[in-house]
Amino acid sequence: MPAEPQVPGEGVLLRPYRAADADDVAAACDDALTQRFVPGLPRPYTRADAEWWITTGAPDAAARGGYAYAIADPGSGRLLGGIGVARHRPAEDPGSAEIGYWVAPWARGRGVATAATRALAGYAFGAGVARLELRTAWENAASQRVALGAGFVREAVARAAGVGRGGDRYDQLVWVRLAGDPGTPTPRLLPDLPGPGAPPDRCLADGVVCLRPLGPADAADTYALRREPDVYARSVPPVPPSAGDVTQACERAGARWLAGETAALTVRDAGSGAYLGEIALFYQEPVTGQAMLGYGMAASARGRGYATRATRLVAAWAFDQAGIERLIAGTAPDNVGSQRVLERAGFRREGFQRARLPGGPGQPRVDDILYALLPDDPTA
Repeated sequence: MPAEPQVPGEGVLLRPYRAADADDVAAACDDALTQRFVPGLPRPYTRADAEWWITTGAPDAAARGGYAYAIADPGSGRLLGGIGVARHRPAEDPGSAEIGYWVAPWARGRGVATAATRALAGYAFGAGVARLELRTAWENAASQRVALGAGFVREAVARAAGVGRGGDRYDQLVWVRLAGDPGTPTPRLLPDLPGPGAPPDRCLADGVVCLRPLGPADAADTYALRREPDVYARSVPPVPPSAGDVTQACERAGARWLAGETAALTVRDAGSGAYLGEIALFYQEPVTGQAMLGYGMAASARGRGYATRATRLVAAWAFDQAGIERLIAGTAPDNVGSQRVLERAGFRREGFQRARLPGGPGQPRVDDILYALLPDDPTA
């Protein structure tokens, strides 16, 4: 793939690096977020490192059959980020390549990476690439949004495929776009919450409770909730989680939402922001339009209608925004409080499922009462 002087994109221009980019490259590549998700960069990243990349590293990448471009503002010419395509096995599989990028702190939140990825992917396909791969860390939801926006499809989880600083290995999500794919944004099963601001900051609210997407900052509150005996006793499996398990769940919640698997939210007081509990929608059966609802409230927040409010808010979003056609939920026969929550939210009891759920260690399996809600059902 011979180097191209420049590749235009929507609001961006991909061009070769210039000597005048050195200070911007150094500042961007020494940024904490860039360093976190591009662990192969030197740390600290100095101006000398930037000069080496501009004069040697990027030209070498092009000489090996790939691309290494600066992402620039088409008006001012200022560097906004970097993007490249590499062919790891040019002799055995010349049609396969991998794309990667980083965006400078002063250019984030403007769609720069998505526009650049679309532009370079299109050019690479025109130059003979058949399959283009993009890899992200689980926690890097912003990069996953870029992949979706540029028409990539999540294909697999490559276990321990990434190597971090110090040699530690981590899983990577593998996204792929083929030459014949349309290149339009990949459809999502679970949309973002409505409202202004960045998607992680949006909420569902009714003036009393506010539901926000679960994230890394919620790990401590989530851990405390899930360690309450009567909460984990009704979880699957019914055992207390470790701090590591909860931290990982919070870090990966954004990726699971983007994958259309689970929309996990924290329930907070709309006025004070105090943590009240959690609620999640599990889209376990998209082929039929059926999803499952689950929730847990802190002991201090029970009996005050918060769970019912949260259930109503999520149900309305699921039907109106996500196009879900049927919501189900289950409770143990002795969980009268949860049954009242569901009934007040309009769910109807539909069945009794014998030995539906695993019991605790050495305990028998647990029966489950099935409730369901349809879009046209009235709220009790």
